[in-house]
Amino acid sequence: MLTLARRIPFTATYVVITVVLSVVLGTLWSPVEDKSWYDVVAYGLPAFEDGRWYTLVLGNFFALYPVYYLFVAGAFALLTGFAEWKLGTKRTIVLTVVYQFAAVLLVALFFLIFRNADWEWVAQRATETDVGFSAGMLAVLGVASAAVRPPWRLRLRLAIWVYVIFSIMFVGQMADAEHLVAVALSLPFSTRLAGPRGIRARALPTRHELRMLAAIGVLFTAASQLVGELLPDRLTPFGPTDDDPETWWYLAINLVVALLIANGLRRGYRLAWWVALIQVSIPLVLSVLVVLLVIVLAFIPGAETQIDAIPQFAANAVLSAAFFLLLLLGRRAFQVPRRSKRRLAISTSHPGVARDLLQRWGGDTISWMTTWPENRHMITEDGQSYLAFRRHAGVAVALGDPVGPPESTAATIQAFVGLCDRAALVPYIFSCTARTAEITDALGWQSAQVAEDNLIDLPQLEFKGKKWQDIRTALNKAPKEGITFSMLTLAEQSWTLVNQVEKLSEEWLGDKELPEMGFTLGGMTEALDPLVKVGLAIGEDGTVHGVTSWMPVYAGDGKVAGWTLDLMRRKDGGFRSTMEFLIASSCLWFKADGAQFLSLSGAPLARSAGGDRQETAVEKFLDTLGEQLEPVYGFRSLHSFKSKFQPRLSPMYMVYRDEADLPRIGIAITKAYLPDSGIRDLIALARH
Repeated sequence: MLTLARRIPFTATYVVITVVLSVVLGTLWSPVEDKSWYDVVAYGLPAFEDGRWYTLVLGNFFALYPVYYLFVAGAFALLTGFAEWKLGTKRTIVLTVVYQFAAVLLVALFFLIFRNADWEWVAQRATETDVGFSAGMLAVLGVASAAVRPPWRLRLRLAIWVYVIFSIMFVGQMADAEHLVAVALSLPFSTRLAGPRGIRARALPTRHELRMLAAIGVLFTAASQLVGELLPDRLTPFGPTDDDPETWWYLAINLVVALLIANGLRRGYRLAWWVALIQVSIPLVLSVLVVLLVIVLAFIPGAETQIDAIPQFAANAVLSAAFFLLLLLGRRAFQVPRRSKRRLAISTSHPGVARDLLQRWGGDTISWMTTWPENRHMITEDGQSYLAFRRHAGVAVALGDPVGPPESTAATIQAFVGLCDRAALVPYIFSCTARTAEITDALGWQSAQVAEDNLIDLPQLEFKGKKWQDIRTALNKAPKEGITFSMLTLAEQSWTLVNQVEKLSEEWLGDKELPEMGFTLGGMTEALDPLVKVGLAIGEDGTVHGVTSWMPVYAGDGKVAGWTLDLMRRKDGGFRSTMEFLIASSCLWFKADGAQFLSLSGAPLARSAGGDRQETAVEKFLDTLGEQLEPVYGFRSLHSFKSKFQPRLSPMYMVYRDEADLPRIGIAITKAYLPDSGIRDLIALARH
């Protein structure tokens, strides 16, 4: 707690002073308005006309009612504390104080100018005073939003605007006017006011952001009408409310319909866009017709017109027009067709094309997995690049780096995002390299390390020294026990040998009593590919003691630069050091064959400890998940085993656009690895 207070001293000091004063002076359990000294601390036009300018300072340390201390102290601690954390103490103090003073003084000036203008709301509020520090708090929060990465920056700003607009339209207190002024004068300049910690925003919103704006617009309209109906009688800038308690049920139904429309807009559905456009057009057209009717009647002698609630009418018309323009100008973001056409757009698997492009341009150590027929392939318009993905739980789970010309990576990722947006899918890339992570980071995405690739450089490889003792022991002991090594193409072998390997694999899986994992973990089907090499440890009697499969890693122009380990199976009761023997023998065989490196691949949810890089919250969660799954699948034990070969480690990342998508991504990646698992399998997984 003390560490946090030292990190945000301004916020901590204010909260402590406010709470202490509320206890000492009794305002924590009785309204400050009831105190004899209230006029000494309350600010507002009456106070300034009496010369009590010092109330600009004193009034900041009180709340009007005891329950308001939740907002004055509690919300200040949370929101201003966040701003101080992002912007620094000095900048936070200046911005909070300056905008608090500016908002209070400008609202008082506004009341002074218009209090005799037959405006009931201004006439009433001009006689009132208030206390609190909320205007400065909202202003500095708005500035701090510039230091937040998308899409949370947009969400934070939307939340601020929704709060201040709803408050001024449906509550209408003096504080609400101050909030509106403070936010209106701070948010448009937030990037500059945030200084060096501000993150430059894109000039135009993305499809994802436009959909979010439209969905929030629909929800705000429906929710504000319902909440406003339930609030007690109040005086707002648009006049006194004329609520009809009998209409709340209609507004509740309207909110349910709005939720359905908002969900469709969030996903970019074309139908939802049309419904929202028609819905907002009706009041807009009626507003135009009313204005035209008033104009026409003005030229008819003797005609009398009377329109009530003109300010409210004008405000609703302005909001409807703004929302209409948003939908119209952002119409390209809402082009997701009906379900049948979406299936047609993404149901494209082209393993042959993927293999040709991979051999032509080369790829990373797991690119061969992208040619497996279970994948779908997003091929760019020029036919030169692709990104493989699988669709689960509304998520397009892409695998590895894009394959294609080196300069096409960014464009391929953009094309993949476009495909996902058009098909209402969440874009997500799993097990990519730092090269892809850098590109998505520039797009405002987030990344988290999920594994480490274990690379063995072959040209200089020698099993010499103490650190290779276990490996040398396996190589020397195997011949003494009659174990020989054979590197071959399994698809070209006799049915007897293939059948023996298949049985060994089935026995190994049967012992696990758990569903076989897929996605980045191949099986016998993948090992039988003619371009995949298979290493076998065979006893004197012809018994297969272990098997490994190796996928080619292309460097371009059809050349194989290295090989990636995939299948690993050993016979129960067989040669104890089978895996060490197989991998070491494979290293020597591929080295003699001219390969530059081997990849032992990465164990999911396992990586080395240490390093200078600070862990993200998602990475900490993945570490915990890997710890929980260790007794089940042994990913960390596998990672530790591979360290025997002194590999060069290369981080592998997952990249995602929005933290809010992580729950769905978690379901999708589970289904990708366990596509055929049922309830019984998941129960077995939980028991282990």
